[in-house]
Amino acid sequence: MRGPGGWWRRKTTPEKVETYTRWSFQSFAVTEFVMVGLMAVVPLGMWLGAGLLLMSAVHAAVCMVTVSRSLDWTRGRRPQPVRLLWALAAVTAAVCAVAIGVADHGPGGESVDTAASGIVGIVGIIGIGTIALGVRERRQVFAIVAGFATISWFVAFTRGASLGASLFTAVVALLAGGVLAFTAVVSVWLLDIVYRLDEARETRARLAVAEERLRFGRDLHDVMGRNLAVIALKSELAVQLAQRGRPEAVAQMVEVQRLAHESQREVREVVRGYREADLTVELAGAQGVLAAAGIDCTVSGATAAGLPVAVQSALGWVVREAATNVLRHGDARRCAVRLWVREGRVVLSVENDGVESDRVESGAGAGAGAAGSVGSSGSSGALGSPGSSGSSGSGLAGLRERLAEIDGTLQAGPAGRGLFRLTAEIPLPSAAGPSGSAARSGPASVPAVRSVSEVTP
Repeated sequence: MRGPGGWWRRKTTPEKVETYTRWSFQSFAVTEFVMVGLMAVVPLGMWLGAGLLLMSAVHAAVCMVTVSRSLDWTRGRRPQPVRLLWALAAVTAAVCAVAIGVADHGPGGESVDTAASGIVGIVGIIGIGTIALGVRERRQVFAIVAGFATISWFVAFTRGASLGASLFTAVVALLAGGVLAFTAVVSVWLLDIVYRLDEARETRARLAVAEERLRFGRDLHDVMGRNLAVIALKSELAVQLAQRGRPEAVAQMVEVQRLAHESQREVREVVRGYREADLTVELAGAQGVLAAAGIDCTVSGATAAGLPVAVQSALGWVVREAATNVLRHGDARRCAVRLWVREGRVVLSVENDGVESDRVESGAGAGAGAAGSVGSSGSSGALGSPGSSGSSGSGLAGLRERLAEIDGTLQAGPAGRGLFRLTAEIPLPSAAGPSGSAARSGPASVPAVRSVSEVTP
């Protein structure tokens, strides 16, 4: 998307959470600068107010840089910004000391004392909260907050405040600094959880791919292992017989030829079974996988029972690719799958939200570029479509080729703001179609399927 906000929509969910966290803490520094400006310029006059405002601007800038470096450190992109944390602590102490000095030796008046106290509180609390982002140990965070509260009590008490007022100041500093420090710790913790969940989803996909490769390897071993052993043995026997001039060598080679053809046929059957996709299983698998990923997936319309095997297999691949790419390429919250029979044609529609327009053009929302990705059905465990020919693959092009073999069509594109819809239509053979009433009806007249149990065979 080239319009405003396109860069945000291109971000993954963890990246969005990280950006939101980064901006939230950086906005505290901006808030500090604005509030110090409002509190300092008017009661302290132009020169003193401008000086404190300038120091506050420096402190805010150091806070923003510290936020960025600290979050990068929590993600493992750079080392812990220890020197920057000490620099922020020094700048915070300097601004607070200047504000206290202005209150003690500057213009008299209650408004000046109030402004100086407010500046000390704002700068100190935001400084403590920012420093907490760059500290990993909770004991260190508690020590920083407790130290800030102790210093607040000491400054208030040495400046002539009563013991009760000094303790009240310390409690306020402890609560305010503690809340902001706690917010920093929790924000980093939540950000780490979001990234771990995203990594877990990627790991789950990779494990499913590995499991499917193992299954396919076991099938090939079971089919080819015995035959290849017999072929090797008979070939060796034929060589020995031929060396001795025995006519039985011809019979052994004929048997080798028969076994080779038989093995070729069995391999084709294994690959054919690997390519076929059961629509009922794929619907249940897509609903289960998307629900596990936090996406509300509904399956409605006609049941797959009674449809020809070729139609079920082709539509199963459509569901598999669409569900895979909803997980991989979008930021969807809802996905709706509908299946119905209309005028002698089976229609399958997969619609999801949270797909960017710039990815819609390439078909990423419903099956583009998913070669080698894990299929949507956990039970079938299929990967990206191998296709029936060398050109057939995953994505929209591969699906169109697969559907074209049985005179089907595929349409994919935006279906409204933030929506992407994939629609596949396949004509039903007249002898294999459902009853006449079902063939003439639309989606409103077919029985609804709304749960995994209803579509599980």
